[in-house]
Amino acid sequence: MTKLLEKAFQEAQKLSNNLQDEIAEKLLADIENELQWQETLTDPNINLDILTQMAQAALIEEQEGKTEEKGFG
Repeated sequence: MTKLLEKAFQEAQKLSNNLQDEIAEKLLADIENELQWQETLTDPNINLDILTQMAQAALIEEQEGKTEEKGFG
């Protein structure tokens, strides 16, 4: 585990149980999404047309202001 993730967990321990559970749920969902993306992108049978369509839809959402900054890029 990285030092930064360790620090995040240490800080989270200072929060109420309800907030810790909220953070845990979001983190687990993010991890699951990342694992699914990794699986999708390493699939040799991937349909590039679908990925192109998804990328175009994401760009349109960004242009329309329908996205929010998450700090991943």
